[in-house]
Amino acid sequence: MDLTPDMFTEEIAAAVKSYDKHIVCLDKTPDDCQVALESLLVKAIRAYETRGEGMRHGIALDNQVTIILSQVDGGPLPMCGIYFNLHSPYKKKPQSPAPEPAEQ
Repeated sequence: MDLTPDMFTEEIAAAVKSYDKHIVCLDKTPDDCQVALESLLVKAIRAYETRGEGMRHGIALDNQVTIILSQVDGGPLPMCGIYFNLHSPYKKKPQSPAPEPAEQ
């Protein structure tokens, strides 16, 4: 089955409604949030469809939102989780440069 963003319109609508009503500390307007969610969903679908053998998730994120598509055994569609976060455990931290060797 080919996944498309249109298959998850209910999840996006619920997330935008929640964002508009509850999220006040992020730097996106509700319209910008909708655009970001749709873009992240496309990336999550791509990650889900190209996941490695034995992997069950496709994940896409930006600084404020994480979308996870999770395989559901026997289900027609993967489960779509949309999380508004101030911190994501999936966000890679920038690597600090290696310490300079001490002079002797």
